Formats: sequence, structure tokens, C-alpha cells
Amino acid sequence: MDTVLTLERHLAELGPLLVGFSGGVDSAVLAVAAHRVYGDQEMLAVVGQSASLPATQASQVVALAREVGFPIRVVPTHELDDPRYVANPTERCLYCKVELWRRLNEVRDELGFAAIVDGTHVDDLGGHRPGYTAGVDAGVHSPFVALGWGKDTIRRIARTLGIPLWNAPSAPCLASRIRYGLPVTTRRLHQVDQAETFLRDHVGVAGDIRVRHLGSMARIETNPDQFERLDAAWPAITDAVVQLGFDGVERDPVGYRRGAMLPVLEVSR
Repeated sequence: MDTVLTLERHLAELGPLLVGFSGGVDSAVLAVAAHRVYGDQEMLAVVGQSASLPATQASQVVALAREVGFPIRVVPTHELDDPRYVANPTERCLYCKVELWRRLNEVRDELGFAAIVDGTHVDDLGGHRPGYTAGVDAGVHSPFVALGWGKDTIRRIARTLGIPLWNAPSAPCLASRIRYGLPVTTRRLHQVDQAETFLRDHVGVAGDIRVRHLGSMARIETNPDQFERLDAAWPAITDAVVQLGFDGVERDPVGYRRGAMLPVLEVSR
């Protein structure tokens, strides 16, 4: 419980809080801890909802808030109206986060909260994370970065607090699956979402899943321990993916890894 108390004491120094809530374990820990500190009146979890949010994640967000009992508000975000975001450059996340934090700052000003916090942690800082800059510029506080904590510590806290998704795989926005330079559209986001939903619900794939949208082709990344399951269901997977509008599908021979779309960008140039 020492880490829980440390987190709660840190949050207590920030004043009434808005929590940028994605539905993942990182922001869930912040939401639960902030609720323990501030209660219903001085804490609010805010979710940005757009076509970039996986459907399963959107339902999990509301379900978790109801189960744990903290207040939540869903606000629409309009990153797809920004041509810089739609163009899908390598800094796409920057434009998405600019829109998200703009909306949350509006809510903060409306309700008179003191600060906005997000679930960024130290393990996030070493990779390609252009969206982090947007949070810094918008005055968003990252408690896990301030405390020097990474994913393992956060998962341990989540388990201690009894958060159901303490060991859930990460689930970044759907646009992260689309090859850089290929415009982000609602249709492409839905193709990815529906393909990943099929793999989880009908094939039974567990753990990290990414269906990379390469244009005409889809590429499936999972953890290597899921390869046998994928191969056994490959005819059904191919049919389902083609019905979604792809010309074909391939299984990545290496498996899931973060930042996999950057090498694809280099090859496509």
C-alpha cells in the first residue's frame, strides 16, 4: 500500500482534479486514486470520444466507472476535422492530443477544477510519443512521470486497488494502426476496429492485438503465443477481413511490438 499512499498524497497536492481517462489501466489507476482522495464532488474522469476510440474500450470506460463508482463525463473530440491529423504524419498524435486537451481545459474552466492529470508514465518517454508535448503545452500534469514510475508499478497498484483491468493489454487509439501517410478516415478506423473485434470475439485471440491498415492490405500483429490460434482460423480470418474491404491479410512473422508503423513508413518512401 505504500505506493498507493504515495500516489494519493501526490494527487492531494494538486487540488480538485480532472482525469484524462482513456479506459486503460494507467488512467484508471489515476481515476480510482483521485476518487479516493477527492470523492464525487472534486474529481471527474473525462473521456474524449471519437471514431478513433475502439468500441470495446468505450464500453469498458463507462462500465469501469460505474463499477468503481467515480464520476465520469464523455466529451466529443473532433480531431478528424483537423487536416493535419487526417494527413497522418508521424506527429499525428500531437494534433489529436491538442484537441483532447483543448476540450478538457474547457471542462476544467467550466467546472472550476484546479488541474488536469493524465496517465503518461516513464516507460512512455523513451519511444515515439509526440502527443506528450501537447500535454506539457496544455499544462497537463503527469503524476507517474513526476513520481518516476513505469508500467510495472502502475499494474501493481491497479491490482492492489482491485481494478479489474490491472493486467489488460494496452489499447492506443485506432489511428495508430493506420500506416503513416495514409489518410485517417472514419471508414479505415472502423475497418481496424471491426477486424480486431473479430479476432478477439470470434477467434479468441488474447493479449495485444493490432490490425495494421496498410491501404489495400491488413497485417495482423499478436503475441507469438497466439500464432497457432491465428493459423488454425486463417481461412475464416481471411474471409472476415476481405469482407471489411481489404484485398488481403497477412500475419506479421515477428509479432506485436510498439512502434511497428515507423519501419513501414521508411519502406513505403
